[in-house]
Amino acid sequence: MKNVDIRESFKRLKSDLFPLSWKTRLSILALLIGMLLFFSQTTQSGNQLQASLSAAEKVELGSFPVRIPILKYGLVVNDFQILENEIQPNQFLADLLQQYKVYYPTVEQLVKNAKDVFDVRQLRADKPFAILTQDTSQQADYFIYEPNVYEYIIFHLKGGLEVTRKEREMVTKTKVTQGIITSSLWNAMVENGTSFELASKMEDALQWSIDFHHLLKGDRFRLLYEENLIDGQPVGVGQVQAAYFRQLDNEYFAIYFDNDKDPGYYDLEGRPMNKGFLKAPVKYTRISSRYNRNRFHPILKRRRPHLGTDYAAPYGTPIYSVGNGVVTKASYTKGNGNYVKIKHNNTYQTQYLHMQKFAKGIRPGVQVKQGQVIGYVGSTGLATGPHVCFRFWKNGRQVNHLRLKFPPPAPLPEKDLPAFFKVRDARLQELGNIEHPKKVKVVERTQILEKDIQPFMGK
Repeated sequence: MKNVDIRESFKRLKSDLFPLSWKTRLSILALLIGMLLFFSQTTQSGNQLQASLSAAEKVELGSFPVRIPILKYGLVVNDFQILENEIQPNQFLADLLQQYKVYYPTVEQLVKNAKDVFDVRQLRADKPFAILTQDTSQQADYFIYEPNVYEYIIFHLKGGLEVTRKEREMVTKTKVTQGIITSSLWNAMVENGTSFELASKMEDALQWSIDFHHLLKGDRFRLLYEENLIDGQPVGVGQVQAAYFRQLDNEYFAIYFDNDKDPGYYDLEGRPMNKGFLKAPVKYTRISSRYNRNRFHPILKRRRPHLGTDYAAPYGTPIYSVGNGVVTKASYTKGNGNYVKIKHNNTYQTQYLHMQKFAKGIRPGVQVKQGQVIGYVGSTGLATGPHVCFRFWKNGRQVNHLRLKFPPPAPLPEKDLPAFFKVRDARLQELGNIEHPKKVKVVERTQILEKDIQPFMGK
């Protein structure tokens, strides 16, 4: 609006008003005064508004509070209290949730909704759980159970009472580690900062070539393997991609190769490492008594042939079938205790004595695969302590299996060899030069894991 000179206009108007009557002049004067007051107030309000807008322009966005969402269990937990605990012995879901104002009708519906997701009878003592609640005086909102480090189960305690299973994102680091045996493989692994699980995976790769119960001081190894992590923390060992072992002047290589038909370990020429039989029926053990035709029996106190090999191990240690076959006996005798006998073919049979118990489903006539658990170490029958007496038959005669030499298996089909050699060369390059410092040397390469972690001691 343009500025108006009110005073000048008023003077001109005054000269024109005098010829008018007194009442008319008073009315016009009142009108002019009202207009003057209106324009004055309007100008003042405009100046105040302009000042307010100028000040607002100077306010920075950072001066307003910004709320960053906190994510846990796939939920935004800013508004929740998180109560963490562990399942107690003999604690059931209904008993647990009742403490958080969740009562039986709701629990009953949760159990029904969880039927195809998680069996609530599988809650295990000492496993962690969390309760999410906005008000501890009211019914809780979520119950989260963690059966293992790889996943968790979310129970929605309000609304539709959904139950969902969530897997945590897993990352793998490919590592190279190496060492020298000074006392035992297990000690070498621990001293080098690696795990028993990795020792077991190395044994899986080389078990057909190396007798891990007869390791020598100075034996050397080098491994290319996957370490699995969740939230930056190691949770297990994945696949051993390549393994090297040197004992005296003998060198052994195992390269993992998957041609979608026969995944497994192969030597440098593409021949399967699997020679038909495992070197031993148990892991993490020692030989306590060898095959001996003139052994003094510790219980009978007289000399008699011992036509087997004893592997000492803690009670409950899994016992594996050393090869594919059919169970011919799963029984008990006074001398053998609980024992299993397996026919592998028309030439070879094996027997496993003094078991604590048989594995589930093991009975005569059942087919078993190499590496399948058939029982557990015990001391039934004539035994002074927990061990498995392993016996091996060839053409109906018991023999020392540690002295047997089996013919090499046929290599991969010709059409698969180019792909194998490509994988082999890449793995050997990652494995690096075969040098063995006394301390472990680790190299890492990170990538997203594309396959599930194999269970511990799995096949």
